[in-house]
Amino acid sequence: YMLMKMAEGNCKIIFLETICNDPNIIERNVRLKIQQSPDYADQPDYETGVRDFKERLANYEKVYEPVQEGSYIKMIDMVKGQGGQLQVNNISGYLPGRIVFFLVNSHLTPRPILLTRHGESLHNVRGRVGGDTVLSEDGELYSKKLANFIEKRLKSEKTASIWTSTLQRTILTASPIVGFPKIQWRALDEINSGVCDGMTYEEIKKVMPEEFESRKKDKLRYRYPRGESYLDVIQRLEPVIIELERQRAPVVVISHQAVLRALYAYFADRPLREVPDIEMPLHTIIEIQMGVTGVEEKRYKLMD
Repeated sequence: YMLMKMAEGNCKIIFLETICNDPNIIERNVRLKIQQSPDYADQPDYETGVRDFKERLANYEKVYEPVQEGSYIKMIDMVKGQGGQLQVNNISGYLPGRIVFFLVNSHLTPRPILLTRHGESLHNVRGRVGGDTVLSEDGELYSKKLANFIEKRLKSEKTASIWTSTLQRTILTASPIVGFPKIQWRALDEINSGVCDGMTYEEIKKVMPEEFESRKKDKLRYRYPRGESYLDVIQRLEPVIIELERQRAPVVVISHQAVLRALYAYFADRPLREVPDIEMPLHTIIEIQMGVTGVEEKRYKLMD
């Protein structure tokens, strides 16, 4: 009630309430919390920590009151993936509707998402933006190393999928990978550099100095003539993100620098302004582990 009064006339509050009635899931989450929470880092006895946390939960339950008025979304037993309920009350408008759509399609099933750029292309060697060139010798070598890595990393997984863009440098990078279905997404194509496609940054600076300076001042909002901006890329990635959230099996995304910066920023919760400058090196795999305790990250550099 206090929050609703504070927001009155200023903004709209939507309450999100998650309810879990499965004792097995609660027990699992409690034990994961004890293993990873800094509150129990100095606790020598694991079972003592579990008992303490359960006592805290019991105290919370004594005073907890479920949301019963205003605008709210209730997720009841949806962590199990089957048989859960989503209750919606007083939700209207575009953004609230998108929030509901997102929650319907998301879940907390632990699984890894692996992000990597394509192997080095001929345009990478020449310092040219965009294009649709094939791989260099190093790029071809990386595609083989990537296939070996994925075979070992995902050998215990029953299902997984490989997502690429529609550009041949990502398709060629994925070609040595066997045993998993491959899906091409146009939404994973590199940022459209418009009239600058195929040029080097030095050529852009010389031929179109005003464009070069505009991009330098604000890479996030700068839109290439007849092309795209980072904000455009972020917008077109929405269906990819929704589908990634829906997946219950590992996904390997082989894409491009700007696109992967945006995807990584989403999962790592990085501010929008940082997206154009996130380090996304070639021949490196970023593994994002999605789970009930949050997001963990590992990086594997397969080539120097």
